[in-house]
Amino acid sequence: MEITLLAFFAVGYFVLAGADLGIGMLLPHLGRSCDERGRVLASITPLFMSNEVWLVAAAGVLVGAFPLLEGELLSGLYVPSVALLLGWVVRDAGIWLRGGVDRAAWRRGCDGAVVAGSWAVALSWGFILAAMGERSVTGSAAIVVPAVAALFCAHGTAFAGLRLGGAPKARARRLSGASGERLVYALTSGGMALVCLLAGSRLPLAENLADPATLALLTPALLVITPVLVASQVWLWRVFDRAPIRSQ
Repeated sequence: MEITLLAFFAVGYFVLAGADLGIGMLLPHLGRSCDERGRVLASITPLFMSNEVWLVAAAGVLVGAFPLLEGELLSGLYVPSVALLLGWVVRDAGIWLRGGVDRAAWRRGCDGAVVAGSWAVALSWGFILAAMGERSVTGSAAIVVPAVAALFCAHGTAFAGLRLGGAPKARARRLSGASGERLVYALTSGGMALVCLLAGSRLPLAENLADPATLALLTPALLVITPVLVASQVWLWRVFDRAPIRSQ
């Protein structure tokens, strides 16, 4: 049950927040003017914090149900983990602070922070996913890292095609192709889930479970929290899917 819950939260994070990161990585392409970039960022602003909750939930399961493995992973992947956290903070700061000062230079700086932070997070995930199983960065990262970054970009453009209108939507369609945004988004979501599950399958999860007393407290709590998290995510998507997107 604990392995299933960890996989559920991790896949939820990669599918939902992966689109936000992809949009941030391609922000200069999707939005050519300051106003367009504001509209592109406004398409993810109401959702990105709730999407990140899935990563917090996955980390909580890893720490609580697999404490020894969590320690080994963090010590072996210290550099990409720190780079991921720094990129996460820079990206979120760029999104939150962009509308705080009404100056073009300030907004360009915040846009740059979003792009740099998004790339840092995506590339860090590439290194971490490549190292799953070995618990240290290996030569396979040369293939896995660019492939994971390309998947984040494709997922982001598919989501941008669904959420945006006008010129940014047309630019997103150039990358997502003429197959239709919904089909491309479904395919890239499947790709994100597959990459996450393949990397996780290399971890010795069953051999590193916490003691039965800990799991007896943790697992029921997770089973209560999970439906609440899913319901709140569905509610947010339904509310903001109907709201107009205005430049921030």
